[in-house]
Amino acid sequence: MAMERGWFAARHDFDALPLSPDIDVRCAQFSEIAALSEMAHRLVPGVQIGTDELARYFTFDPQSILTFSRKGRLLGGMAFLFLNDRGHDALLLDEVCLTAPETHYLASAKEDVAAIYIWAIAATGRGIAGLGKAAAHLRQIRFHGADCYAQPSTVAGRDIMKATGFAPVPSFQPDLWCYERPWLRQPMRMPGAIIQARSFADARH
Repeated sequence: MAMERGWFAARHDFDALPLSPDIDVRCAQFSEIAALSEMAHRLVPGVQIGTDELARYFTFDPQSILTFSRKGRLLGGMAFLFLNDRGHDALLLDEVCLTAPETHYLASAKEDVAAIYIWAIAATGRGIAGLGKAAAHLRQIRFHGADCYAQPSTVAGRDIMKATGFAPVPSFQPDLWCYERPWLRQPMRMPGAIIQARSFADARH
């Protein structure tokens, strides 16, 4: 993932990012795929996927590519792989080709999305402020049970990960970062257990 310039100075959970009123974020249209592909090649190091391949994944799942625009001008986009259980396991085990993932690892409309892999973020100027609305897109019921994963490819991308609650996770996939959705996080058990025990003891006296 890459940005041309700038990143967030303040720390926010990905799901708590502000919704920028002047950046429009929506699902891409087929006619925009070529421009988004060109932007990704220009801004994201190591991108190999071409327009035809991007169009194929877009056709498989039109919700997997978002555009960021301001006053009708395209500022960037964001692409996701919505993984099923098999794809989630393959991601952690480094058994999926992330430059050309097999579609049997992707969740169909009838399957639960088990994990969201942020395939690419490419944005210029103020376009990165669209991340808040992109996160809102991922709060739909379809994606509610899925944590987010990414592999930052630039210093700026790594800074975005740190600022939005992502952290490196142990996996066979090199430099894989994960953002746990707030509602899926395991509660701290010990403090809660101690508080409950004390309350119970107080009630007995």
